[in-house]
Amino acid sequence: MIEGRETVTSRPLLRSLLDSLNVFRPALTRPGFQNMLVMFVGWVLTTGTHAVTQALVETGVAGRRHHEAFHRFFSRGTWHPDDLAQQLLQWILRRVPPDKPLRVALDDTLAPKKGPHVFGIGSHLDAVRSTRRHRVFCFGHCWVVLAVLLRVPFSRRAWALPLLFRLYRNKKECAAKGAPYRKKTELAREMLDLFVGWVGHRRVEVVADSAYCNDTVTRGLPASIVLLGAMRPDAVLTAPPPKRRKKCGRPRLRGRTLPKPQTFARDERHPWQTCVATLYGRKRKVRYKTFCAQWYRACATRLLRIVIVQVDQGTVSLRVFFSMDPMMSVAQILETYAERWAIEVCFRDLKQLLGFADSSARKRAAVERMAPFVGMTYTTLVLWFSERAWQSPLAEAPLRPWYPHKRGLAFADVLRASQRVLAPLDVFDPPCVISNLRKPTRTTQRSRRRRLRPAA
Repeated sequence: MIEGRETVTSRPLLRSLLDSLNVFRPALTRPGFQNMLVMFVGWVLTTGTHAVTQALVETGVAGRRHHEAFHRFFSRGTWHPDDLAQQLLQWILRRVPPDKPLRVALDDTLAPKKGPHVFGIGSHLDAVRSTRRHRVFCFGHCWVVLAVLLRVPFSRRAWALPLLFRLYRNKKECAAKGAPYRKKTELAREMLDLFVGWVGHRRVEVVADSAYCNDTVTRGLPASIVLLGAMRPDAVLTAPPPKRRKKCGRPRLRGRTLPKPQTFARDERHPWQTCVATLYGRKRKVRYKTFCAQWYRACATRLLRIVIVQVDQGTVSLRVFFSMDPMMSVAQILETYAERWAIEVCFRDLKQLLGFADSSARKRAAVERMAPFVGMTYTTLVLWFSERAWQSPLAEAPLRPWYPHKRGLAFADVLRASQRVLAPLDVFDPPCVISNLRKPTRTTQRSRRRRLRPAA
């Protein structure tokens, strides 16, 4: 009875998940879309090390079609990851009202890899295992990622949905291959310009750490883009230029030099203020000082709202944040910046649960397509789950009496529900399997192999 009930429940969910994949049809050819369907299903069903051949085993395609066709999907296909991301963005825009801002996070992550013939591999700093005193370097791919921050109904926190990916190659690797070197911030600005071109004049709030808060990212940004980030405590700040009295000569771009944030924090003439902000799922009382100033070196002449926060724990006594919108309140700035942590959670889930760093692709096209494919698989599953499946019995998390404080659902629950829904699917005949939801047995697969086998 339980299996029959799950079968009846999974039928509409399977149909809705397959309908969700139609968002990629405009960016793919008909054979390409069929190959993408096989790889998507196989990649989701894989529970161990992820690979193209393992995806074929999970879907039952191994022995029915040659594996080279699916390797060519990544190494020689005519599709581009940015085209898939643009189609996926249209789905996200339908969930965000036009009067609400779009929140975007910029960051980079390391995918450890080895191999002398792997394109783009290099030695990069492993920020997860490094400390202030001990720096750890690792061989692999460094990906700069742009992700949309979105609220979902099954969780109390914001989720980062990755869309755009760029492979960063260090100076040594570029010099060895004779390729032009591009900084991480240049790749981030390229993705940001592409994203702004897709959304038009909508307000976009970009959240980034101090590594991406510089003039490479901020130079020439339109007024609709608001950057929220962190700055150094010793940053040089200036006041807005005074009103011009004489009409001759070039107008001033900056005013007088203001005290640095660390000096302003020690100034007793400006008392500490308090506010309540929801940070990382908890309401906290924050002590802060705030003022408006220009940070000419990083943000040129734009007027910023500077927020100095007193930190009670850890080795850092104060943190400094800023917003390109001086009208934002202190609580809004801190809460928006705190949502940046969602992209770190996304990186962990991609690597541990979805095989982001497992692929053994070596050619340039395959390397530059495999990681975006995995990231957009993550985004597709989360969007589908938030719209159709999170209230379904198939989405119920396992009972763990020793884990009573769990309130929302994590990506592990999203992936588990997706695997339950996709388990009975025959990727060669999706319409038929929706009607009866029967997975072909091993005997059926053997008979098909015999029919496909050429006569001696």
